[in-house]
Amino acid sequence: MDDTAAARVTEVFERASATYDSVGVDFFGPIAAGLVDELAPRPGERALDVGCGPGAVLLDVASRVGPEGRVTGIDVAAGMVSRASADVAAAGLDGWVDVRIGDAMAPELPPASFDLVASSLVLFFLADPLVAVLAWHGLLVDGGRIGVSTFGPFNDEWREVEAVFRPYLPAEMRDARVNTGGPFASDAAMEELLTIAGFESVRTVTTTVPVRFEGPDDWYRWTMSHGQRQMWDAVPDDEVDAVRARAAEILLGSPRPDGRLGFEQGIRYTLGSKG
Repeated sequence: MDDTAAARVTEVFERASATYDSVGVDFFGPIAAGLVDELAPRPGERALDVGCGPGAVLLDVASRVGPEGRVTGIDVAAGMVSRASADVAAAGLDGWVDVRIGDAMAPELPPASFDLVASSLVLFFLADPLVAVLAWHGLLVDGGRIGVSTFGPFNDEWREVEAVFRPYLPAEMRDARVNTGGPFASDAAMEELLTIAGFESVRTVTTTVPVRFEGPDDWYRWTMSHGQRQMWDAVPDDEVDAVRARAAEILLGSPRPDGRLGFEQGIRYTLGSKG
């Protein structure tokens, strides 16, 4: 991913910031909660949330470390930082939480200044995941902990929906989204990434998050509310309606057991410690 691609990702999340995780579909919240549970923040700890978005991980961690702790959240999108800061203040957590614009690849933060680093659904948007986790390793104290979430498998029929976009997507976007290459291909590959970066006691925890929509329009709004909207950006304007129609056909033909539309998304938590 070159500078232009990185700028495109930033711009996508800037545009998505107003509706991100706020269109009535439970997705980012459950994933974030699972990651925080695995990291088990303790009162008084210093935590960093990389790619904090509007604060799903950030707020949970802040409530657990308490006012005797400290939490820093960084994100490339100013809109995300604004939303997270507002929610932090509304929750009365701003006394020990700092949210700022920051680069996940090279956070401008003091070395060895955090007890834990969390990053949820961020690594596959970065130009070089290894460079990123190496930087995060340097921000942890000895004995500090890291936890990242990435996508695991999802049900086969949902791949048909993803395939509707595939002809329009550049290679790097295809690989990141459907987990077909690099460190996102398997639990073992993600564990290897953290191990190469110097982490020890690396392990994987997996879970499945059910994602449900009331109808195709609900699904479309959801895709436009987060990073997947860059897939729509890749579709020519005069073909958007056809893509929506084809996706709706697939969705309506594969309802879930509860009668609604959707899929089961596998989630991978990769965890480790520094020393």
